[in-house]
Amino acid sequence: MQLSTLAKRGPLILFLTATVFYLYGLGDLSLLGPDEPRYAQIAREMFLNRDLITPTLAGHPWFEKPALLYWMMIASYKLFGVSEWSARLPAAVSGLLIAVAVFWVGRSVEKRMAGELEQAQPSGLGFWSALAALTTLGIVVFSRAASFDIVVTMTISWALSLFFISELQQAEKSARRYLVGFYAFMGVSLLAKGLIGFVIPLGVVGAYFCFRRRLPRRSFCLSLFWGLPVAVLVAAVWYGPVIGRHGWPFVDQFFVQHQFARYVSNKYRHPAPVYFYLLILLPLALPWTAFVIEGFWTNQPWRKPRATSSARDQLQAFAFAWLLVPLLFFSFSTSKLPGYILPVLPAIALIAGESLTRFSLGSGGRRWPIKITAGLCLAVALIAPLYAWRTGMLPLQCVLLIALLLGVAGGLALLLTYRRATSLLVIAGATLGVVVVALNCLAPKPVEQQTAKYLIQLADARGYSTNMIYGMQRADRTPEFYAPNRVVYGADGEPVMYEHLAQVIDESKKRNTTLLAFVPLNELDLLLRNGGANTEQIGNNGRVALVAVKAGQNK
Repeated sequence: MQLSTLAKRGPLILFLTATVFYLYGLGDLSLLGPDEPRYAQIAREMFLNRDLITPTLAGHPWFEKPALLYWMMIASYKLFGVSEWSARLPAAVSGLLIAVAVFWVGRSVEKRMAGELEQAQPSGLGFWSALAALTTLGIVVFSRAASFDIVVTMTISWALSLFFISELQQAEKSARRYLVGFYAFMGVSLLAKGLIGFVIPLGVVGAYFCFRRRLPRRSFCLSLFWGLPVAVLVAAVWYGPVIGRHGWPFVDQFFVQHQFARYVSNKYRHPAPVYFYLLILLPLALPWTAFVIEGFWTNQPWRKPRATSSARDQLQAFAFAWLLVPLLFFSFSTSKLPGYILPVLPAIALIAGESLTRFSLGSGGRRWPIKITAGLCLAVALIAPLYAWRTGMLPLQCVLLIALLLGVAGGLALLLTYRRATSLLVIAGATLGVVVVALNCLAPKPVEQQTAKYLIQLADARGYSTNMIYGMQRADRTPEFYAPNRVVYGADGEPVMYEHLAQVIDESKKRNTTLLAFVPLNELDLLLRNGGANTEQIGNNGRVALVAVKAGQNK
């Protein structure tokens, strides 16, 4: 594809294709794990109660996260009805908006560079940066899950993009307009996930000025006096009413327990070594990991002797600061989960985009990143079918189709020596193709084993549609969404978990009713023997069984 074609029609084609891909199949898989069903159910309760202030789960206040994702889900429920597709739509839209922000930064820089170099034709930096964002594995995966992490990544992306574009402005009035947006999106980021909505944007801005070895402009320093209040006022749209309604219980649960204690302690049991996120970023940045490394090492913004007014130098310092600050901040957190590091990925896309641009133009872009990327594609294409055949853990036909996509992409990327842009597009297309195949072919069976949806549907068909669920599994909170108002909760506001066999039998006697329980398969036979005729196995998903325990003279 010629550069002129990319500049004129490439972005539109890219975003139309990406929109179809990001919206495709959002509702095909069940909600998974402890988080997706919880968040979807909280939004449903707020929607049904017409309460935009207090998040509740089974009627109990739930102050773990702020309201933005719930509000987005409520809007989606209002437009499209309550479903998995509607619950995941905000995440997909957030992924697309991240790419729009990255594209805007890249396009602004290339326009500025075109003016500096007095060239009429843009470089394509906006296109390649957006392509990197839209096809980076971390953004693709988290955009298909009902997650706070992708939403806060989107809001931080827009805050930082608006700041950086203000830096490119020569007129103070224009810069001030973008700074208003910067502070407003900081406030929205507080609504997205709490205090990191302040910490990360301000930390990145401070690091950016350090790397550029200059003080901020006077107008930016003055903007702090009016801008930070703007951010607080935006955030106060929810924090004000919720604190006014719930007072200290909210402050303690939200700020003390889930913001400070989560960062400095292992209370929530997600420990990992300090280098955890360095390792995590390598797969999250695929398929552009090699280009990120090349761009990072080639530019080395920390080694430049002095900042210049060059837009390219500004972008390098900005992307490096954006990468470094969240990486350091989350690396020193005691509690670590892969999704926490997501706000780094837009910076990864900008670094990769600059490397992809140089490679596509043939202006200093080295060939080793494309060779490594193609080599990885070919290696997976060879190893994956062998692994599937020998272990039997994956459907061989699906793996062969993925191997075909990656093998063709890797081969073409190596052969298309003089069509560099085409080789990059082939890699991007193969990445999206692999995701589509995985969604339709590889994912359904493992997902079925991780969700209670189908077991609950089976129980409903057998006449247990109103029976309470007493005894869940800790890693699976899907009954809270698929069997709302039927899960038994304890005094602490948490669902009663399955602990031992006698627990459910005794409770059924006490309540004099039939209860449903999710039982590990290795304990199923013992429960059925102890329960005798008063227990009925409804079904199992290969991991747990759903059992009806009836009131009666159990053994």
